[in-house]
Amino acid sequence: MIDYQAVFHALPTAVALLTPELVYVDANEAYLSVAGRSRRQVVGRYIFDVFPDNPDDPEASGTRNLAASLRRVAATGQRDGMALQRYDVESPDRPGVFEERYWSLVNGPVFAPDGTVALLLHRVEEVTELIRARGGDERTQVLEADLYARGRELQEVNERLRLAHAREHEVALQLQEAMLPAPSPLGRHRAAVRYRPAVASLNVCGDWYDIVDRPGGNRTVVTVGDVVGHGLRAAGVMGQLRSALSAASLVADGPAQALEVLGRYARSVNDDEATATAASVFIDWAGQSLTYSSAGHLPPVLWHPDGTVAYLDQATDPPLGARPEHTVRPEAHATFTEDCVLVLYTDGLVERRYEDIDVSLARLAHSIARHGTEDPERLADALLTDLLPPAGLADDTALVVVRL
Repeated sequence: MIDYQAVFHALPTAVALLTPELVYVDANEAYLSVAGRSRRQVVGRYIFDVFPDNPDDPEASGTRNLAASLRRVAATGQRDGMALQRYDVESPDRPGVFEERYWSLVNGPVFAPDGTVALLLHRVEEVTELIRARGGDERTQVLEADLYARGRELQEVNERLRLAHAREHEVALQLQEAMLPAPSPLGRHRAAVRYRPAVASLNVCGDWYDIVDRPGGNRTVVTVGDVVGHGLRAAGVMGQLRSALSAASLVADGPAQALEVLGRYARSVNDDEATATAASVFIDWAGQSLTYSSAGHLPPVLWHPDGTVAYLDQATDPPLGARPEHTVRPEAHATFTEDCVLVLYTDGLVERRYEDIDVSLARLAHSIARHGTEDPERLADALLTDLLPPAGLADDTALVVVRL
């Protein structure tokens, strides 16, 4: 078996591991050597307590630039290569004396099994000697000064982009909340709904839910859907698809026909790079039956009072608009008794990075079985408590619980 800890410490490249709060978890020997610090001086401490900016340099921007990069990686889960940085370091032998140093820095995410960013990998390469070796060449000095200035400009542009994305994220969330129906009351149904946004701007604002009474009052349609994407675009498409499916469900013969109509509409509002999924269940209260169909979506769940849990997975077809030609979608039926529970959800509730979907669905079934006797509001809260990762969601989540 490979000793990965030994490999980490023996790497010739200087690397450190940080928490998303920028506290050192570990650093290899190469990192400690180039930084001039011992392990005890580093591990467990905030990075900028160990390496502050030079207080005598009003132009110092190392901590600001590095902090922006690390927090961007923590928020987006994407690798970030920084421009050449001048980041002076306090001499380990002469406290208060800062030595001029130049660095090439790359930061990247380390993911937890649930897909969230668990740690930050901070790789450094010192290029001070290279800069000094070229110091006699006036042309080179000019080029390096220009590179340094451009690097600072790039960091400032990246920070402005981050703030712009944050503003778009907030607007998208407000739009999402405005377009989704109010959680309560939901007509005559014993039902609960939940929407939880992702912790970062990625994969947020594309999920929806809906509950619609059919004319006559004996049938109700419950749907959930997911537009792959993020931000205002995903929220806009989500609103269009939710409204279209809600209208189609009032006149369609069943969920398959409603999703078929929605699939045609989806091709006119969604671009080729995006995917939308949906699941629809028609509840016949008088006949105590469910008719369901899925367009590439995870299966609804039916809990029975005897404790059994069944997935409604016998009528699954490709996502909305995935087929260029017209094809009749499948639909299937299931019966229910009084006090059964119907649960519809989007993938953010169950899917985890590096985990088989069968494991995720089994965890959902186990949670529903544990809490199936609870009222819908408590059941919905229990499912979120059991299934959502402590570090927050990597994808947004919609959830509908209906007591039949």
